[in-house]
Amino acid sequence: MTLREAVLLALKEKKGEWVSGEALSESLQVSRTAVWKQVKTLLGEGYEVESSTKKGYRLSAPADLLSPEEVCPGLATEVFGRNNYIYYRETDSTNTRARLLASEGYPEGTVVVAEMQTAGKGRRGRNWYSPASQGIYVSVIMRPVLPLKEISRVSLVVAVAVAETLEAELNLKPRIKWPNDILINNRKIVGMLSEAITDMDGIEYIVTGIGLNINNQIEDFPEDLRTPPTSAMAEHDRPSSRVKVLQSLLWHLENHYMQLLAGNFALTLEKAKSLSMVIGQEVRLDTVNGFVVGQAIDIDDSGFLLVRDQQGIIQTVMSGEISILPRN
Repeated sequence: MTLREAVLLALKEKKGEWVSGEALSESLQVSRTAVWKQVKTLLGEGYEVESSTKKGYRLSAPADLLSPEEVCPGLATEVFGRNNYIYYRETDSTNTRARLLASEGYPEGTVVVAEMQTAGKGRRGRNWYSPASQGIYVSVIMRPVLPLKEISRVSLVVAVAVAETLEAELNLKPRIKWPNDILINNRKIVGMLSEAITDMDGIEYIVTGIGLNINNQIEDFPEDLRTPPTSAMAEHDRPSSRVKVLQSLLWHLENHYMQLLAGNFALTLEKAKSLSMVIGQEVRLDTVNGFVVGQAIDIDDSGFLLVRDQQGIIQTVMSGEISILPRN
């Protein structure tokens, strides 16, 4: 345990009560100056540490940091984030970091989290707005033993897990815009990006990145976003605990993912259909094979969108950029 970790643990154990600098230096067998340096480090990281010449130090409020010290003790998962929880104050992209780790052999359940991204990745090379300490930017390494034809199921697993987290932790009413967005009242609150490495034998690994807008102010979002944005703060007009949301997200994600691996995808699929905002709508899809226009009628067992085109032919769409068309 580092000295910083020891000082933080000692302050946490006091549960908001004062502890003198002298007591800390004696218990940790370091100088009071060394203790103060670690307190300054904690302050710089975002911890609210009060200091008094007569009383010493105390943690004045729980820290809403996505650090391992704050997130891991409250995790209810068995695998996700348990043995490998990689935390950055700032990084380019959690998906980029996670893909590098996956290529180096890091195991399933490795979690990469950042307080801020300088090049957050969205679909089709777009950036994800990732300001410091306002959202959740997390990527998870998965190594599913699944046939390649079922790889799109993973995207639905992620979408349903995120939607259930928003329902349970934030009392929101999410809708899934197939395949990778979650909207609240037609405003985007979550974006997801799954990147897979495959070979002839199957899936080597999947890195799933999730960006959630939690404590963002609406006026702070860029004006050039394709879909109008929102956040949990904007919907409820109060801040939410990012730590609790992330803990819940990892639990819901692991739960649905393990059901998928066990062959129990039906319940996840039904939840995805019930939350879909595209089924029954006239849509326009920009796919690798061109444009498809028609009515979205269902999501099949592989996670593909079924669209009845203008000639009455049912098209199976594996992926694409989707727009919901206005009704005539």
